[in-house]
Amino acid sequence: MTLSLPTRPAGVLFDMDGVLTANNLFHRQAWQEVAREVLGLNLSEHDLDTKVDGGRNPEIIERLTGTYPDEALALRFHDAKEGRYRELAAGALTEVAGLSAYLDALEGRGIPFALVTSADAVNVAFGMEALGFGPRFGPRVLGEDVTRGKPHPEPFLLGAARLGLDAADCVAHEDAVNGVLSAAGAGCTVVALTTTAPAEALIRAGASLTVPDFSTFGLWLE
Repeated sequence: MTLSLPTRPAGVLFDMDGVLTANNLFHRQAWQEVAREVLGLNLSEHDLDTKVDGGRNPEIIERLTGTYPDEALALRFHDAKEGRYRELAAGALTEVAGLSAYLDALEGRGIPFALVTSADAVNVAFGMEALGFGPRFGPRVLGEDVTRGKPHPEPFLLGAARLGLDAADCVAHEDAVNGVLSAAGAGCTVVALTTTAPAEALIRAGASLTVPDFSTFGLWLE
């Protein structure tokens, strides 16, 4: 596999949902059920594609309703939606093909990597345990660590900073349009996975390349 990317990035930044594990269907179902129950909204597939994927829940609610939720509504929605997601995903999460080998290759070459996700600490712990990664992703940026979530560049700027690096020297892996906008806006070279959005939309958002999984990424670093 030939990639028009640096053969040795200074660091690599990974989103979690849709990148470490292809779990978007569980999130989408939870959004549809809880938006109907809590917000009185019947979300279409178009809503899910264009407004839901990528970002923190209060910001997504604002995209859907035009109003940023108050603290009580935001908390009620978050607890219901993320709890339902974990119910749906329990026992069903697997890593994206080639991920462990890719992480091994990065570690073997001394290339640091970090997690940059909109998920909260509970969902991150749930995902890491399900995937068997434990503390493997040491530096982490979670949804509660930033004041402006994706598509704003802040999450990826902070992720690079936690590696002690400039975002422009990092490769970022994302799966959602808003995530790509965030990473590209921070200056990262974005290699996007087509687990959630079509390749054309990811390229338009700023991805340099799209791939289905990580199955050949060990070869990229040879």
